[in-house]
Amino acid sequence: MPLIQLVIVLVVVGVILWVINSYIPMQSTIKRILNVVVVIVVIIWLLSVFGLIGDISAIRIGK
Repeated sequence: MPLIQLVIVLVVVGVILWVINSYIPMQSTIKRILNVVVVIVVIIWLLSVFGLIGDISAIRIGK
């Protein structure tokens, strides 16, 4: 994945998260949980993009 595309994806995710935090009324605990989940997903995606972890689609939950 080209670096510019990676930066664009990160900026779009950041802007979407900022819009949700700024303009959608929610409890602060729900916003905090949402922020943590988005950050964890982005970190896992970045690790996958840079090849530090295996293919994300190969992860199975259950049998």
